[in-house]
Amino acid sequence: MPDQTPFAAVPIEKLAADTIRTLTIDAVEKAKSGHPGLPMGCADFAIALWTKYLKFNPANPKWANRDRFVLSAGHGSMLIYSLLHLTGFKKMTLEQLKNFRQWHSLTPGHPESHETEGVEVTTGPLGQGTGNSVGLAIAQKFYAATFNTPEFNLIDHHVYTIVSDGDLQEGISHEAAALAGHLGLDNLTWFYDDNSVSIEGVTSLSYSDDVPLRFKGYHWNVIEIDGNDVKQCESALAAATAHKGQPTIIIAKTVIGKGSPKLQGLPKAHSDAFGPDEVAATKRNLGWPDSEQFLVPDRVKEFFSGLQPKWAKQEEEWNKLFAAYKAKHPEKAALFETFLSKKLPANLESVLPKFPAGKSVATRAAGGEVLQALMGALPNLLGGSADLAPSTKTFVKEFGSFSKDNHAGRNFHFGIREHGMGTIMAGMGYYGGLIPFGSTFFVFTDYMRPPIRISALSQIQGIYVMTHDSIFVGEDGPTHEPVEQLATLRAIPNCSVIRPGDANEASYAWLAAIQKQDGPTVITLTRQNIPTFDRTVVAPASGVLKGGYILWESKPGTTPELILIATGSEVHLAYDAAQKLGSEGKAVRVVSLPSWDLFDKQPQSYRDEVLPPSVKKRVSVEAGISLGWSKYVGDAGKSVSIDKFGASAPAEKLAVEYGLTVENVLNHVKAL
Repeated sequence: MPDQTPFAAVPIEKLAADTIRTLTIDAVEKAKSGHPGLPMGCADFAIALWTKYLKFNPANPKWANRDRFVLSAGHGSMLIYSLLHLTGFKKMTLEQLKNFRQWHSLTPGHPESHETEGVEVTTGPLGQGTGNSVGLAIAQKFYAATFNTPEFNLIDHHVYTIVSDGDLQEGISHEAAALAGHLGLDNLTWFYDDNSVSIEGVTSLSYSDDVPLRFKGYHWNVIEIDGNDVKQCESALAAATAHKGQPTIIIAKTVIGKGSPKLQGLPKAHSDAFGPDEVAATKRNLGWPDSEQFLVPDRVKEFFSGLQPKWAKQEEEWNKLFAAYKAKHPEKAALFETFLSKKLPANLESVLPKFPAGKSVATRAAGGEVLQALMGALPNLLGGSADLAPSTKTFVKEFGSFSKDNHAGRNFHFGIREHGMGTIMAGMGYYGGLIPFGSTFFVFTDYMRPPIRISALSQIQGIYVMTHDSIFVGEDGPTHEPVEQLATLRAIPNCSVIRPGDANEASYAWLAAIQKQDGPTVITLTRQNIPTFDRTVVAPASGVLKGGYILWESKPGTTPELILIATGSEVHLAYDAAQKLGSEGKAVRVVSLPSWDLFDKQPQSYRDEVLPPSVKKRVSVEAGISLGWSKYVGDAGKSVSIDKFGASAPAEKLAVEYGLTVENVLNHVKAL
């Protein structure tokens, strides 16, 4: 055991902060990689927050009324791992810290919410956590408005976020901060780690924002402090939590790599292991034995052990409050528990609208009707658009708009902030119990791909309603006509992509998205009207739930000579071509394949039933690039596709010029 005497006279807050610093440099040195600078610079604030203000219980990481802590600057992950260990999260053992950045550890290079208890959101791509924190704050306000009563303040917690110079340089932070200020989210506090250092050098190479003025312009409360002074951190936190009507940013000057004799304040402290000599020198500079690794002094252990009863008592008192609430408001309490469990109604399929045959309907319009029915059945379904609700059909008037004055509204006006919308949706998903959706034109998924990807990685539900899904947008031209977006989104693991072929398929696309609770779903919908199939003639639209199904065949019960496979508005095109081939005596099958990922999850026996391996003559039809279709049409098959950008012209003209016609489909069949 090392001599504990040197620690006896050190103020406990400093000793705890220095413990974070030394654990960090030991872990980074052992891994030979990592980012020691931020944890060392932010340790003083972290101790002030986690020991004096943060409301949580390490024994129950998912307690509903806990404060949320977001490390938007996820590269400084050793900060949160050290805090989780010191505060007593059972799974975050010292051994886990020693396995920092190693295979199957709970301490990956950047925090991952689905891997590590106590990590609220997955961060690392700079800026994502800023939007996530706004989503968490919105979710808290919605829960409070939905469940709190005059006598029961059931949900009253706060969201705290550490943001870096890099976070604030990313455009997403501007989108998120602007909306947070507009909504007056006074349950949100950002701590800006203003250390003036980035990977290339000092931030003044590219960054000279007047940050206080910027955030005052966003209608935030602005506090400026020395971020390495624990007392100033405590005072700032007290002021931030007491401030009403605005979110708060604490702009804190800090020293990156604080404690290192040679490297503190320098770019090299940002993301490099210090090396054995500087690790030892840093420990000596802090008054620590330089030969000990991963040392947690007894005083620090006792300090955090002494806080355990306080943290446990907070939840115990809330549990008593909830018991009384449940006795007084049993229906509200039952709904609250349903929210948290995300249990779906047994009869959800029965509420889906049924669309009659014979009428052409844009799937965006059908989707709007489906959304209205589902919002009536699912009070935890909420969302909006990036200023496009009249076009995407995603505003449901009867449920009101979420605003500074109405936190119970379920329609959101995200503004023209697609990236912000995606990250805020993710934050609402991370919160728990909510089913968030957001909508825009399909081509603009390019602006929001990062949060879709991180949601897929983090197994967070979110429904992205993307309309105007092809070149049939028409006169708006190639800037607004998606061609490669289907392929790029299909490439994201654990992201479900569904392109329904008529109004009834749109109903089941929504049902599939509601049922997928372990990742995002992208539903792509048409701007133009398309025919609604007669389901007494073709197969039921419920086949969407399997990703693909046999829609129609000219000679049922026999192996087809040819299979036409299509998605979206091209399903009817394939059907019309098949009708002509069938009238000529051909044995032809039409397969609607709205979701590749759902289809690929089906048993091999089902997939072989729909697409028999023996049938080599296959043609796919889709208004998008051909990339990926070879998986389903095989080497002998053909693809009717668009492998170039669109053009500005009426949709009917584009169909002819780009070969999305029955005649061209038949030409591809003949080529086989």
